[in-house]
Parts: sequence; structure tokens; C-alpha cells
Amino acid sequence: MSGVTDIAIAPLLPLWLIIGLGVAAALVMAYGVFIRSPGVPWRSLAALAIILTLLNPSLTEEQRQSLADIALIVVDRSPSQSLEARTAQTDLALKDLQKRFAALSDLELRIIETTTSETSGELTGLPRDGTHLFATLERGLSDIPRSQFAGAVMITDGQIHDRPAAEGADNPAAPLHGLLTGRPNEQDRRIVIENMPTYGIVGQKLDLSLRIEDSAAAEGSSDRVEVLLRQDGGKSERQTLPVNQTVTIPMTIGHGGPNILELEVAAGDDELTDRNNRTVAAVNGVRDRLRVLLVSGEPHAGERVWRNLLKADPAVDLVHFTILRPPEKQDGTPINELSLIAFPIRELFEIKLNEFDLIIFDRYRRRGVLPHAYLRNIAKYVKSGGALLEAAGPPFASALSLYRTPLAEVLPGAPTGEIIEAGFRPALTDLGRRHPVTGDLVSDPADANKWGRWFRLIDVEPTRGKILMSGINGAPILIADRIGEGRVAQLLSDHAWLWARGFEGGGPQAELLRRVAHWLMKEPDLEEEDLNAVAEAGRLSIVRRSLQEDNNPVTVITPSGERRHIDMAPGKGGRTVGHYAARETGLYKLQDGQRRTVVAVGTVNPKEFADVRSTDRILKPIVDAAGGGLMRLSDGALPRLRRVRADAATAGKDWLGFVRNRDYVVTGIRQISLLPPLAVLIFVLGGLLLAWWREGR
Repeated sequence: MSGVTDIAIAPLLPLWLIIGLGVAAALVMAYGVFIRSPGVPWRSLAALAIILTLLNPSLTEEQRQSLADIALIVVDRSPSQSLEARTAQTDLALKDLQKRFAALSDLELRIIETTTSETSGELTGLPRDGTHLFATLERGLSDIPRSQFAGAVMITDGQIHDRPAAEGADNPAAPLHGLLTGRPNEQDRRIVIENMPTYGIVGQKLDLSLRIEDSAAAEGSSDRVEVLLRQDGGKSERQTLPVNQTVTIPMTIGHGGPNILELEVAAGDDELTDRNNRTVAAVNGVRDRLRVLLVSGEPHAGERVWRNLLKADPAVDLVHFTILRPPEKQDGTPINELSLIAFPIRELFEIKLNEFDLIIFDRYRRRGVLPHAYLRNIAKYVKSGGALLEAAGPPFASALSLYRTPLAEVLPGAPTGEIIEAGFRPALTDLGRRHPVTGDLVSDPADANKWGRWFRLIDVEPTRGKILMSGINGAPILIADRIGEGRVAQLLSDHAWLWARGFEGGGPQAELLRRVAHWLMKEPDLEEEDLNAVAEAGRLSIVRRSLQEDNNPVTVITPSGERRHIDMAPGKGGRTVGHYAARETGLYKLQDGQRRTVVAVGTVNPKEFADVRSTDRILKPIVDAAGGGLMRLSDGALPRLRRVRADAATAGKDWLGFVRNRDYVVTGIRQISLLPPLAVLIFVLGGLLLAWWREGR
């Protein structure tokens, strides 16, 4: 506690009025001098006493309390700080600094460490990418008055990703020092993706530009290293690529959604970590417009249902033909008067057949329009990866059935010749409740009993495939099958349109037909045997879908290589679900023995491991601009600490300075009047009496 004394005035009247009175008194006294009045000195004394009283002078004494300065230590706890001996260097330096600061008088020490929101570590909502050490510094400064801030020390490896411009750095009139962990000239090998498209068309190839940087390789070196490539967790491919050169590799977009290409290079000598020897290229697959060929054998009530469904999808290019004039129809109309176009059989079923993603036969019957050679082309098209849907009607049970053509090789249901015409409610089979095409048509299985009735069913004998929906006495309604690389489905009733009309409450007609069509076209979300995961709010939601009961645990392999077994709980629609708290950003691998997948959490290639070498390149310009010092802990003993004036040097070769601000707060004020009322009264009356006495002689 200390005190400072000063003289203050608190005028009893406005200052301009007091000055005016003083000027008037001076004029009166001047006139007295002019006429040689003997009482002028004493009247002047009385006037002066009155003027001083009106000014009200007092002696003011401030009681001040000195405030301690505050120094800040910012500790980098990012993942790159865990490499080699950096953690030990950091802990030892922090402990030693605490002892040295304790020996400095009037200095309070505060320590703040990077949090998960300022590194690429544990996910808490949406983490930042990289080490944001200056965000940590600002957080520490937020409750420190700038008039008490003495300076800050950063203990870090120098890999900072929120670096401000040196000339624009926020310098709070106090030095910023840096202590670097790690070793100078560290060696590391890493993969850098230089150019990566954000999306690509499914089925097409695109080029990725990458560079394998090896700090141990000499300038202009012709060294080559082996790189492992793996797409979507599948089989590995090995390539030999040069180091420190930009190369281009092709990537095929295999499906819609994220296509993930993993790249891994062998570790070099004396490497800091192999974490950045792996990188990931994630490209979003976008389907080109799907081409669907719809062939209706005859006009009927359900024909427009198919057309409306497919035309409503903007991603579908529909080619629709209805056979209105079969070859056997001869009515004598001249050819030049017919308005119907010829069915382009050869163009569709020979030249451009493989350009279609899906072929639909709707109540088609053999009429000689399609020769067996073209139907055999369709069977080959399916086996080589195409998709076929037959929406059967009464002709399928007749001698004109498509089953009596080469398509019998791929159709899973053989007609018995019987047509069941009676009211029934379509129902999901046990397998259908688990299959992705039909399993999600209802949230509650009991809701299926509320679907409207159909009134016709084509009876078949299933020869293969999976029965997803059934009707009267368990007769199949919907059969799905895989043939070679392709897929086939049979819808054995032509009364689905009753649901679209809302008959007896209707049913999920549009959703059913849409799911069937998209399953046939190999939509990834409709795979029967699938393992998938989604990153949400810092955790992985794992979903496994299977047609068989499967409660086996799923193995999660974290970006750092740690393995965790996650128990799966039964869900609806053939699903089992599990959850895992994702504490790292990067690529997670999931596998259960039969299925495997990969999922990117946060930033796929975190900045934190892009370059892990200790460096002064980022921090030095900022430290220099702030008047601080930058030293390596590996060079030896810690620097000495000094208190310095605000206008003095704040760093030297082996010492770091912290400003002495001498800040204080006023705890109290004491005022003593310099003109007590009694003394003023004596001066005024005494002066007037003496003036009267002198003038009366």
C-alpha cells in the first residue's frame, strides 16, 4: 500500500464567476492605489481570502495498492507433441519455468493448454483442423487486463495452423516468447495430395495428383518407393512411384456417394511417425442420368403407373414403348396412313442394349415382335451386369409367356399356368421384413394388414431367388434374384395400380416400385449384406444389414491403429446397430469377418499430421514482431527470466524478459481543506478592520 499527495480545487461557484469577482476586486484595489488610500493592502488581503475560499482548495491523498503483473505459459498438447521425446521435453520445461517464475516478485503465472477444440484430437461437435495455438493464447488473454500483462511463453513444436500475419499480429504491448520441442533437421516421409476432384461420374475414371515428400532424399534424387492403393476397403494394389515428384494416378468411381481411396507408402529411415505415411482421397460419386427401357405389351390400367413413377424421377431417362399394333394385326390400313412409329428393335436390343441401366417388361406377351435372338441378348445383358424387371400379367401364364423364351435362363419363377383371381392383401415374408427393398415399407409390421387388396396373382413355381412378398396361400408376389453380375425381379401381379388409386386405403405402391427399380440398378443403400457407419456429433453410428441373424461384434480400427470390438444390438429391417465414440479424426476401418467398410471422421487428412517436423518457420516472424525470443529446448538449459521496463529490450541470447507494468488500483482518497472557515473569517474581518483603522487616522 502506498499514498500520493496532490492539491485539488473544488470551486463553490462557477469558475468564470470567481474570475470575474477577482477581476472586479483587482480594479477596486487599483483605484485605491490611484487615490492613495492607506487601507488598500488590508482590503486586498480580505478580497484574496474571499477569492481563495470560493476556489475551495484542498490537499488530496490517494491510497494506492500495487497490482501484480501476469505472465502466461501456453502449452501445446496437440497429437504431434506426443512424438519422440516432445512430451517429456514439454513437461520438464513447464516444471522448470514454474520454479523460475516463482522466484520473480510481483508476477502471477497462469498456464493454459490447448483443448480438443483447438487441435485435431478428440471430437467434440465440430473440431478445428490442426493446432490452433493462437486461439488458445487469445482464450488465456481474455480475462487478463492488458495493463497487467507481462508476456507469454509458448511451448510447442512449431507446427501451428492458425498463424496470423506477422505484421498484423495482435501485439498487446508485451513480448511473446517461444520454446521449441523436438530436434532440428528431423526426417520424415509423407504423402501429399496436390489435386483431387470433389466429385466424379459413376463408372468413369478421374486423375489424382499426389507427391511423396521425403526430407531424407537428396535434391534431384531418383529414389522410388512402393505405394499401396486400396479403394473402399477392397483389395490392395501396389505401385512404385518416385519421391519428391508430382505424379498422377487414375481412380475409378465405382458407386454413388463417397468413394474412398487409401494410399500408403512404406516408412523411411529415422521417421518421426508413420501416421502421415497414409492418406485418403475421398471423391463423391454422382450417377449420370439412368436410362430405363419400359416395354408394355398392351395398354392397361397399370401402364401409366410405371410411366408416372419413372418420369417423376429427374435422374431417369425413360424410353417407353407400348405395342399397339402387333404383326398379326392386319386391317388393310395403308402403311403411309399409319401414325404409329415402327418399334426400333435392332437399335434397342442389339446396338444400344448395354446403354440401359434397367429393362422393364410390363404385361408383355410373345407376338413375334422380339425375335429369340434379341431376347437371348437380354439374358446375356443381365448376366453381364444388367437389370431386368418383369411386371407379369395374365399373358405370363399362357403359351405366349416370356418364360417360354431364352429369358427363362434368368427369370426366377416358372409359371404354373394358373391365374388366381380373388381378393387378397399383399404381405411381407419373413425374408421380406429383412430385405432392404421391402423391410422399410412399414415401420410396424402390423401396418401391412391395413394395405388395400389386390385381385389378381399369377401363380409361379420359384426356382431360385428370394421371395419378398406373398399373397393367397403364400403364393409369391415379388421375387428378387442375382444372376451372374446382374439382377432380376418379378412382380407377379398387375394390380399394384390399385394402391396408387387409394383403393381400400391403398399402400406404398410408389415406394415399393421405386425400391425395386433402384435395387435392380445396384443402389448402394439397398444392398442386402452391408456394413455402414455414419459420423455424427463425435461418434460413429454403425449399421449392419443382413438377411441372416448376425449379432457378431464389429471391429473398429481407429486412424492410429487401435482396435475396438463393438457389440451390436438388433434393430428393425434386418439391421443390427452399434455406437462408438470417435476420439480421433481420420479414416476408421470397420470389419466383422465377412463385410468391411471405411468411414471418414472429421477431416480425412488432418493438418496435424500433414507435417510433423519441429520448425521455427511459422513462429519466428511473429515472435520477432512481438519483441520476444525463440529458443530450442534441445540446445541445453532453459533461458533465464528477467523483469524489464516497458521501453527496454525484452529478450536476449540466453534470457527472456517480462514487462514490469507497475499497475495499481486506488483503494481510497483523503481530502484536507487548506482554508478552514475560522481562518478565513479572521483574515477577512482582520483585513477590513485594519483597513478601516488605517483610513480613519
